[in-house]
Amino acid sequence: MLVAGCGNSGFHPLYATSSITGAPDVGAKLAKMEVAPIPGRVGQKLRNELIYESTGGGNEAVNPNYRLEIVITESISATLVQTDGNSSGSVYNLNATFRLVRLKDKTVALQGQSFGRSTFQRFDSVFSNVRARKEAEDRAANTVADDLKSRLAAYLSNAA
Repeated sequence: MLVAGCGNSGFHPLYATSSITGAPDVGAKLAKMEVAPIPGRVGQKLRNELIYESTGGGNEAVNPNYRLEIVITESISATLVQTDGNSSGSVYNLNATFRLVRLKDKTVALQGQSFGRSTFQRFDSVFSNVRARKEAEDRAANTVADDLKSRLAAYLSNAA
């Protein structure tokens, strides 16, 4: 009943099609966004996730209206330090600085930062350590991709 009272007050579902709300389709706008290459394995994982999230699994944008440029920095923080000084746990930190460039006039439409943090356990086995870190990197990249998709969708829902 409360939502029904909102009427035509500007509230509408973010991913609703334009036939329902009369507003431009955010999914179509996301699909018209090019994601620039990001160096490194984690950068490629982040880029692939963003392309998948923006196109629904399709190919990259053919005639993009925007280009998303991302610079990432990675670091590891030791946690759970034992009395002998060895770390039994770590936190993988992924920081992404992004800017959304409008291609028709080469202006920066949106810029900001996003952060992903993921913990992983340290083991005696080298293979287990490598695998645990890789999975932590992937979880952090997914976190950043989800955050960026939400922020970009919110911006593009109001952009002309």
